[in-house]
Amino acid sequence: MTPVTQAGEAAPAHADGAVLPPLRIGRHVIESPVVLAPMAGITNRAFRRLCREYGNEGRAIGGASGATSLYVSEMITSRALVERTPESMRLIEHDPDENPRSIQLYSVDPATARAAARMLVSEDRADHIDLNFGCPVPKVTRKGGGSALPWKKDLFKAIVGAVVEEGAKRDIPVTVKMRKGIDDVHLTFLDAGLTAEAEGVAAVALHGRTAAQAYSGTADWSAIRMLKETVTSIPVLGNGDIWSAEDALRMVRETGCDGVVVGRGCLGRPWLFTDLAAAFAGTSARVTPTLGEVAETLRTHTAYLCDFYGEEERACRDIRKHIAWYLKGFPAGSTIRNSLALVDSMAALDRLLATLDPDVPWPGEAAEGQRGRAGSSRTVALPDRWLESRELSEEHRRTIAEAELSVSGG
Repeated sequence: MTPVTQAGEAAPAHADGAVLPPLRIGRHVIESPVVLAPMAGITNRAFRRLCREYGNEGRAIGGASGATSLYVSEMITSRALVERTPESMRLIEHDPDENPRSIQLYSVDPATARAAARMLVSEDRADHIDLNFGCPVPKVTRKGGGSALPWKKDLFKAIVGAVVEEGAKRDIPVTVKMRKGIDDVHLTFLDAGLTAEAEGVAAVALHGRTAAQAYSGTADWSAIRMLKETVTSIPVLGNGDIWSAEDALRMVRETGCDGVVVGRGCLGRPWLFTDLAAAFAGTSARVTPTLGEVAETLRTHTAYLCDFYGEEERACRDIRKHIAWYLKGFPAGSTIRNSLALVDSMAALDRLLATLDPDVPWPGEAAEGQRGRAGSSRTVALPDRWLESRELSEEHRRTIAEAELSVSGG
């Protein structure tokens, strides 16, 4: 997909026209300072391939060289990886041309986290490891994991330190992704950022929401600015409410962050990486695909899923959740949308896509804005008496010892 239009001018801040310098994650130089956020069930090898291809188009527009962006795998539990479950081994696969190979680990136990990192490092399965301390899902937080874990300062430090130590054996940088805290009363992002920095991580990324907010409300970009002012020796990346390249540029201006992490904004819109690479290179070119071009992208995504899963039916089941995101704003009726949401073969997909009018232009504002989960704020599910202390009790040690066994998904 190559058609582009001219949007509002970016504001180049560097002599070469770029808005930001390349993002440095340890030994890796990321030309466009953009990270694809790990998303469960989304950022598998197929989706990363699609996003990379669009990022390369943006690189061509902006004249950049090197890796366009950093594309991170979906969350993989350390326990499942150490046990080499078939699904976890599938999830850590990368395309031959995928560089750097980036994997996100989830863990609540320093020993298991170390073992998983050692496996990735010693078997040369990754070039970058990200640690998940941001997941707000109840099945994760009620066991003390994800965005609940930084509340326990000693546990957070132990996990980060263990993985950084293993990564250092082969110069594999480690980063941390986190949220502001559990809720507005129990914030953790500043002390967690300082701890991560002290333990030797290569960068920290902050989603400007608490676990209690989940994906509701508005991301607090002022927290990203505070973290940037607090953590000074490594890059600070901002995450939350980036729906367009213009949002990313605005986040940089308002927070001073060194790069952005994009999640829900690219759902059904992988060409956002074209826009982002162009925007950060200082150009105003933006992709405005027709319905036919969107349909072609949807089909390509499905074909890549076929390759990833090795079976057509499973790939078609997977693409169903993407249908509404791809078609957002376009005048495709409920009948075709419902049929696409039940597609079970590539042949059926082709028949349905052929009924769409390929010349329908990009709908503009109707296709912009929020995608994916939203919901409402909630009380965070936590282990009993979790908030009574910032240190880990023996009771909670027993709780987290079983936690990784209860989190599925590889």
